[in-house]
Amino acid sequence: MAMLLVEGSTPCWARRVVGAMTCQVKPPGFWTGYRAPMQTHQAHMRNVGEQLRGWRQRRRLSQLDLAGLAGISPRHLSFVETGRSLPSRAMLLRLSDRLEVPLRERNTLFIAAGYAPVYSERRIDDPTLEQARRAVELVLRGHEPYPALAVDRHWQLQAANRALAPLLEGVSPALLEAPVNVLRLSLHPDGVAPRIANLGQWRAHLLHRLRQQIEATGDSTLQALLDELAAYPAPACDQAHEPQEPNAVIVPLRIRTALGELSFLSTTTVFGTPVEVTLSELAIESFFPADARTGELLRTAAAAMPAGPGPAD
Repeated sequence: MAMLLVEGSTPCWARRVVGAMTCQVKPPGFWTGYRAPMQTHQAHMRNVGEQLRGWRQRRRLSQLDLAGLAGISPRHLSFVETGRSLPSRAMLLRLSDRLEVPLRERNTLFIAAGYAPVYSERRIDDPTLEQARRAVELVLRGHEPYPALAVDRHWQLQAANRALAPLLEGVSPALLEAPVNVLRLSLHPDGVAPRIANLGQWRAHLLHRLRQQIEATGDSTLQALLDELAAYPAPACDQAHEPQEPNAVIVPLRIRTALGELSFLSTTTVFGTPVEVTLSELAIESFFPADARTGELLRTAAAAMPAGPGPAD
């Protein structure tokens, strides 16, 4: 099963960097006790041509640019966008691929054009996704003693490993009630935020990534989340534009815990060739120690932790 590891920041909507989350939602297992509800695909009120034009403009392509990428004439594309011509299934597949339209929104395009959805969507606990779940569990378990978690496209927690527990001291229980949104948990005044040593930088980093995701997808749920997060109190001392250390290559997450101050770098893992909506929207956030002291503290804490069940248990 192909998976792609991407290190650091990237504008792709599916590759995300998040703050600390917890396995206390359902310790010590991987998958949380809730499942995000299935979202029924409904055709947008606009016709398929208007939707395609919207995606083209979002990608900042001219009709000439997109026509060249798709191997069709600009005149034909113009007819499609204005509703004078209905694209075939093959052309719609080609256009949505060139526009990098997410799979969920591709289904919306097909419905708007009068075709059946192309990409299936299942609950994450569906038996047919067992192989994918086990792959995620192997990544999460294999990353211990360092924290890792899996999130969906709206940043809701789907799974986590045991190494996240030390990062949650003092978090309000209300923020751990399902569905748990990891960005809300990271930046909420009753969440992890008071213990993030570089909150200004981390907050600016997360909000920037969320804006990139909204720009790429036009997702109204994410826009509402951004409005909420931006309204949270910012640090009294604005660290967002403070210069990084001379040798810094990425914005770290520095968090105060009972173990001491821990510093993390993060990477994101996504399925490399998904043809299913739920898997295309799943991302694993893995945190690595940014210094030797953090690594030693986490390894020492893990050695004292009771062994938990593995993915095959």
